Amino acid sequence: MSRGGTDKDREDGPERKCIVTGEVQPKGGLIRFVVGPDDLIVPDIMEKLPGRGIWVSSQREVLETAVKKKLFAKAARTKVTLPDDVIGVIEAQLLRRVTDLLALARKSGHAVGGYEKVKDWLYKEEASVLIQASDGSGRGKSKLSTPYGGDFIGWLTANELGLAFGRETVIHAALGTGGLSKRVVEEAARLKGLRV
Repeated sequence: MSRGGTDKDREDGPERKCIVTGEVQPKGGLIRFVVGPDDLIVPDIMEKLPGRGIWVSSQREVLETAVKKKLFAKAARTKVTLPDDVIGVIEAQLLRRVTDLLALARKSGHAVGGYEKVKDWLYKEEASVLIQASDGSGRGKSKLSTPYGGDFIGWLTANELGLAFGRETVIHAALGTGGLSKRVVEEAARLKGLRV
């Protein structure tokens, strides 16, 4: 039971409080920052840097509010500086994280790219996540459906997906069950918050 007397869902893992909204939520929906050398605020996408974490919801407008209202300094209890275009830096880091995880999943045999391979995985019910490029043809994308009970990722571009699959562009991709699928979905959701 939590302090409020309600049962907590143990699957969500640790929770943190956003410095902007004041909401307590699972870490997966937040971005961690730490105060680095020279009192510079550093985004900690991997959540491994030493120091007290400052947590902000992974939503563009929330991050903009934190920057505009100087809430990082308030949370750190000291004067801090922010990198130029901190939100762009975070988006680039999250994109790199997602493409790296997809590349690992592909190398381990838990991800495929290309229309025919994805269609085959969906037909055989081997896919748990359907990924389609945001800039792909609507007609082509409409021919494939998200797996029943599965997830959909549709906010990466064809070039970004291509990075993960070692090609110039990829429009359709799928992740199998297990492996890195859950982590890819979580990281992609954080990236979506910055893009929508």
